[in-house]
Amino acid sequence: MPLRTPTPGQAFAFSPIRARAERLLMPAVPFERRGRARHASFVLCHPAGPHTVSVRAADRYNERFRLIAGSSFPMSLYTITGAQLAFGHVALLDHADFSLEAGERVGLIGRNGAGKSSLLKIVAELARPDDGLVTRQQDLVTVYVPQEPEFDADVTVFDAVAAGLTHASALLDEYNTVAHELAETPEGAQHDALLARMNALQSSLDATDAWNWRTRVATTLAQIGLDGDARVGSLSGGMQKRVALARALVVQPDVLLLDEPTNHLDFDGIRWLEELLIGQRAGLLFITHDRAFLDRVATRIVELDRGRLLSYPGNFSAYQTRKAQQLEVERVENEKFDKLLAQEEVWIRKGVEARRTRSVGRIARLVQMRNERAERRNVQGNVKLDVGQGEKSGKIVAELTDVTKRYGERTVVDRFSATVMRGDKIGFIGPNGAGKTTLLKLILGELQPDDGKVRIGTNLQVAYFDQMRAQLDLEKSLGDTISPGSDWVEINGQRKHVMSYLGDFLFAPERARSPVKSLSGGERNRLLLARLFARPANVLVLDEPTNDLDIPTLELLEELLTDYDGTVLLVSHDRAFLDNVVTSVIASEGEGKWREYVGGFTDWQIQRERSEQIAQQDVPKEAPKEAAAKESAAGRNAQRTVKLSFKEQRELEALPEKIASLEAEQKTIGAQIEDGSIFVKDAQEGARLTERYAAIDEELLVAIERWDELESKRK
Repeated sequence: MPLRTPTPGQAFAFSPIRARAERLLMPAVPFERRGRARHASFVLCHPAGPHTVSVRAADRYNERFRLIAGSSFPMSLYTITGAQLAFGHVALLDHADFSLEAGERVGLIGRNGAGKSSLLKIVAELARPDDGLVTRQQDLVTVYVPQEPEFDADVTVFDAVAAGLTHASALLDEYNTVAHELAETPEGAQHDALLARMNALQSSLDATDAWNWRTRVATTLAQIGLDGDARVGSLSGGMQKRVALARALVVQPDVLLLDEPTNHLDFDGIRWLEELLIGQRAGLLFITHDRAFLDRVATRIVELDRGRLLSYPGNFSAYQTRKAQQLEVERVENEKFDKLLAQEEVWIRKGVEARRTRSVGRIARLVQMRNERAERRNVQGNVKLDVGQGEKSGKIVAELTDVTKRYGERTVVDRFSATVMRGDKIGFIGPNGAGKTTLLKLILGELQPDDGKVRIGTNLQVAYFDQMRAQLDLEKSLGDTISPGSDWVEINGQRKHVMSYLGDFLFAPERARSPVKSLSGGERNRLLLARLFARPANVLVLDEPTNDLDIPTLELLEELLTDYDGTVLLVSHDRAFLDNVVTSVIASEGEGKWREYVGGFTDWQIQRERSEQIAQQDVPKEAPKEAAAKESAAGRNAQRTVKLSFKEQRELEALPEKIASLEAEQKTIGAQIEDGSIFVKDAQEGARLTERYAAIDEELLVAIERWDELESKRK
C-alpha cells in the first residue's frame, strides 16, 4: 500500500535520522492505522520523504497523549515540541516547547541574538528547526509581517495592500475567464470540463470570501487611515509600516506574526496599533522590546532564555515579578548543586584508605554531576555601563527666547522659549516629522534660528548618539571605533584596555578586530553606546537610543542615565524609557508650537488630557437673548457667588465613593493578573481583565478631575 503524505493538520517531525524521528513522534491526531494489528504502520513526515513507524511506537505516543484511535483531538493553533536549532556551536533552541492558543496575544522577549526572529520564522513556516516537531491546525491562515517590510516604491498603496489577496484576485480573474469561455463553447466534453472548473472555482471563491476582495481592501484602508492612491515610495517609515499591517489584516488571518511592530511608529501610531491588535480576533505572536506595548497588548509573555522557552501568564508587569522569583530560585538551586559537587570532588581525592571504600555508584553520580555542571548555561552577563562625567558645564546649558525656525513656508518651531539647566533630563515628544531633531539642534547651537535668540552655556562637552548610526564607519574595526590608534580608553580617570571595555558591552575579545559592518542592528547600537560613554561629556544627546536594544540593556541604560550628573537631551518613542529617565518633556502642540511639561511621558499625557478637557469646558456657549437682557439689568459688574446646583452637589458627594470603588476594583484585577492563573483557566477572560485594568485608569482620571473641578467651584 503506498504511503500517504500527512496533511497540514497532522504532525511534522524534522530529524536527521529515522530512529530519532520515531522517538520525537507526537501526533496531533491519532495516526491512521494501516493494515492488520500486528503488521500495521503509521505515516511520519520527514525531510527525506514519508516514513513508516511501528505500531508499537505510535500506540505508545497515542496512549501518552490520551489519543483514542479514530477520535478527534482539540489542537492548539500551533504546537512546537522538542525543537532544536543551532548556528555554529550556539544552540538558539534547546529542546524548546511552544504552543499558541486561539485568541491569545503572546509577546516574545529575550536577549538580542537569542533566536526570537528564528522562532517566529519557524512558526511562519519560513524556516525549519534542526530537530523537533511542529504541528498546526489544518487550513490555518498565517501572516508574517517582518521588521522591515519591503515594497515596490512605485506601486500605489491600494495595490500594495491588495498583494495580500493575490490568490483571491487570481481566482476571480480565472472564474471570469472560464465563464466567458463557457458562454462561447457549445455543449460537449470541453463544455463539461469548463463547467466543472467553474464550479470548483466558485467553491474556492465562496470559501475564501474572494468575490468582494476590492471592497475588503478599501475597507481595510479606511480603517487604518491610508490613501489608496498614494505611492508607497512617498510614505514615511511609519506609514509604510501601516501599509504592511493593512496587507496582513486584509487577509483576515487566523494567526498574525509581527517582528518589532512599533519600529518607525510615533506615539499616536503606537497607540493606534495597540487598539487595533486588542480588537483583533486573530491569535497574535509578536516580538518587541517596548515594555509599555507589552503591558497593554500581551495576554502572555514567552521568554527565550538560554535556548528554553519559558511561559508567563499575564502582561509584562506580571512577568517581571515572576521572573525575579524564578531567578532567585535558580540561583539557590545552583549554589546547592555547586556545594554538593565541591564536596564530592573533595571525597574523590581523599587518601588510599578512602579510595578502597569508594562506591562505584557514587563515582558514577560524580561523573554525571560534572557533566551537568559543564552543560549548564548560566544567565548571560549584563552590559556594564559607566560614562565619563567630564567637567561640569555652566549652570545654564542653553537659553532660548522666542525662537522661530522655518523650512520654506513650513514653520517647525514658532516663538519657543525655554531654559535648559545643568542636570536637566529632557525628553522631546512629537509625531514623526514634527521637528524634534531640529529643536534639539537649535538648543545645541548647531542650527541658527530665523527669529529669536539662543544663548549657549559655557564649558559644554557634548556626546551624541545618532539613531541613523551615521557616526559609524562600517569598514573600521570595533577597537578603532572606540579608541582610534590606541589600545586603551580612559573612563573617569581610569585606564582600561579596549578589549576589556568592549567586553563590558558583551563583545567577545576576538571580535575587537572585526569590522563594524559584521554587526547586527542591536550590536551596532551597543557599539554606539560604548563609543558614547568612552568620551568625557557633561551633555548627552540621545536620538532614539532604545532601537534594537534588548530589555535588560534598556533597564541598565535607564539606571545609568538616572544617576548621571550631567544634562540629558533625549528623543525616544519608548514610553517606559521616557517615564524612567526624564524629569521634563518638551512636546509638540502642532503648527510649530512647543510646550514644556514637568515629569515623564505619563505625566505629559495626563496634563495634556486635562488641558484638552478644560479647553472644551471653557468654550463659550451662546446665551439666550432673554438671559442676556436680565443679566444686563442686574448689572454686569455685580459680584456673584457661584454655588453648586442640587445635581452637582449630589454628584460631588458620590464621587469619593466612586473613586474608592474603582481603586478597589483595579486592585482586585491587578491581583488576578499578577497571579496569572486566570490566563490558564480562561484566556479570553484574562484579556478582558487586562483591558478593564487599563480602562479603570481612564475612569479614575476623569473622576478625580471632576471631583477637583466641583470642589474648586464650591469654594
